[in-house]
Order: sequence, then structure tokens, then C-alpha cells
Amino acid sequence: MFLTICRSILAGLAAVAATSFLLKPTIGYAAELSQPARELTELYERANAALLRGDVATWDKLAPMAKDFVLMSPFGGRPSRYADYTPERIERMARFFRNGRFQQEVVQAYSTDDMIVLVTIERANVEVGGLPAQDWGLRVTSVFTRHGSGWMLAHRHADPLVEDVSLEEAARLGRGERMLAAK
Repeated sequence: MFLTICRSILAGLAAVAATSFLLKPTIGYAAELSQPARELTELYERANAALLRGDVATWDKLAPMAKDFVLMSPFGGRPSRYADYTPERIERMARFFRNGRFQQEVVQAYSTDDMIVLVTIERANVEVGGLPAQDWGLRVTSVFTRHGSGWMLAHRHADPLVEDVSLEEAARLGRGERMLAAK
């Protein structure tokens, strides 16, 4: 009886160890990315560069959204989901971004056989929403899931806090307070 219990415990521990070994993600910086993560990183950079030029067809082709996609926009507010991206909204996106130049710095990436997470700093000079061209920096986390032989964007969270902010400014933002634009 004792041996049977010990064997069961050992078998369970072996299963847990094997599972954690099989699911352990590959973690890397830009120079150390796995081949799939490197290829996806390059593809995503091309997709975002196209989007900032107003080319949503290329963006959608290179980085299609998964049916369970969620966006945490750098402008704040309620998260948007795949169902929110109607053809009309996609067309508005094409007009929202214009004449952009884009580069992406990989901070870190995590990859498994079925998921890749990219942690990046995105830097652009782009016309956004009718504003004159200006530099934009975003901290971004993007999650991709495997669909057949390709990848789909499942989640994107971006914020404009690339530069340090003070504790007081972070607290003000956390309270939902906004500064009036300088005149």
C-alpha cells in the first residue's frame, strides 16, 4: 500500500514536472529571440508601419485580430474588442493615421509553441487624428496566438508613458485628473 501511494505521488510529480518543462516559455531579448518570435516581430513592425501610413489593409493582412482580441488603447477608456472593429471603424482608422514613420524596439519576448508575447517600445512620427505630425512613443505589450500556420493578434496594451513621470503625476492620472493643455 505504501509503495502504491509513493508511486502515485512520484507519477504525479513527474507529470507536473513534465508539464512545466513542456510549457516553459522561451524568454529573450531582441538578439536572443526564437525564430518564430523574430519573424513575428519583423512582421508586426511592418504591419504597424503600414497602419501609421493609413494602410489598414496591409496592417490587417500582416497582423490580423483574433476573434477574442482586446485592445487597451493608449488613449485610455473602455477596452475595445474584435466585435467593435466594424468595416466603418476600420475605415476611420485608415483616416486617423497619416504619413507615419515607425520603429519598434523589442524589450523582451516570451514564446511558446502557441503564444508569443512581445514587450516593445514603439516610436513614431505621425499625424494622428488630424494633429500635425509629431513624435509619439508608446510602451506596448502584444499577445499573439497561433492559428494554423500563422499568428493572430489576441491582445494589445499600449500607454504613452515611455518617459518617466513623477509619483504625483502618476497619482493624478490614476485619479482620472487631467491637465489642461498649455496655451
